[in-house]
Amino acid sequence: MNKLLPLILLSIVSCTSNSKQAKMDKTSDDVAIRQVLNNQVVAWNNADIETFMQGYWKSDSILFIGSKITSGWDSTLTRYKKSYPDKAAMGSLRFEILKMDFIAADACLVTGNFFLTREHDNPHGIFTLLFRKKNGNWVIVYDHTS
Repeated sequence: MNKLLPLILLSIVSCTSNSKQAKMDKTSDDVAIRQVLNNQVVAWNNADIETFMQGYWKSDSILFIGSKITSGWDSTLTRYKKSYPDKAAMGSLRFEILKMDFIAADACLVTGNFFLTREHDNPHGIFTLLFRKKNGNWVIVYDHTS
């Protein structure tokens, strides 16, 4: 038994250390994802759709679901530019994050509300975003906004 005690203690210390590292990684990933969303809000409120789109994975594989399904980064950019041609149409954006679920080390499902404030209306709704860690950066690969 005395020979096993050091192995048991080492195992406990290793598990505790791994757990702490996982929590630190999750916290830094949480902050990184929130920063992507914050950067999008700032870009939107500056009427800068190109910078707003930096939050998305620049790939033909992304999917945006709104009133219709749009596939690909370029098509999503075109859709945004058509739907929001100027600052008045864009208004002022605010996000409210309701839930962040890390479903894998490189994937997080974000659920929230969006609020647009414009001169003649105040559209709002809900969104679900799938973030994936690509080349060390968190990006949106799937966006369902309604």
